[in-house]
Amino acid sequence: MKTLSENWISEGWIDFEYKKYLLMAYLKEVDQHFGDVKLYPPLADLIKHYHKLQDLEKSKGSLRSAFPKRVVGVDYKRMKFNHEQLHGEGELMKELDNIIAFSIPKIRSYIDQGKDIYDFIEDNLVVEPIGLSPIYQKEGYVFISFERSSDVHIYSYQVKLFENSFEKLRGIAFEFISKATKSLANTYEQIKLDLVKNHRHLPNPATWRVHSAKVVPLEESLVPISKRILMKMIA
Repeated sequence: MKTLSENWISEGWIDFEYKKYLLMAYLKEVDQHFGDVKLYPPLADLIKHYHKLQDLEKSKGSLRSAFPKRVVGVDYKRMKFNHEQLHGEGELMKELDNIIAFSIPKIRSYIDQGKDIYDFIEDNLVVEPIGLSPIYQKEGYVFISFERSSDVHIYSYQVKLFENSFEKLRGIAFEFISKATKSLANTYEQIKLDLVKNHRHLPNPATWRVHSAKVVPLEESLVPISKRILMKMIA
């Protein structure tokens, strides 16, 4: 997928028409992905750009104050100098204002579209444990299946702790193991028993089934949504 540079606003020529062209070309790519019900990476990418634009909108005052000024008079009543921005600041800030004013609602509309797709997929999911759930839930297995299909996509999962400059965050990682075929003999419980035999480091693993009533892209939509749902359930 064609992406938009993280610093697309400040890179290159700061011109409204040029930046509009870059944004619309990027959103056209997002539209194609959403049309195929592929949520990731476009949705996360859109949210990142949206927050950066909001931060830029809030910091415009500081940006204006950073431009060089010249003294044009003295306010004796308030005992301070009056300043005006030097030539060039006005046009640049006008272009920046126009770019931000155009971009924020555009990106917001695509985020809303992505969230609608997310909600549609989530509303058609059933998430349930396979067998008895152990107390230890920080790692285990996930079975992903679709309506009218006997295929079972098997993933291991592990809850991990991520740390940045400000806080510690919990996330969940999936790793694809294999694909099995469900049948009258090879039930979900039997698939779980086979996993225990072949992966003895988890003698009584937490195992979840995520079943979708709709056929949607596995890696681009169902897996990332499954991660978020499962993280909420085992938190």
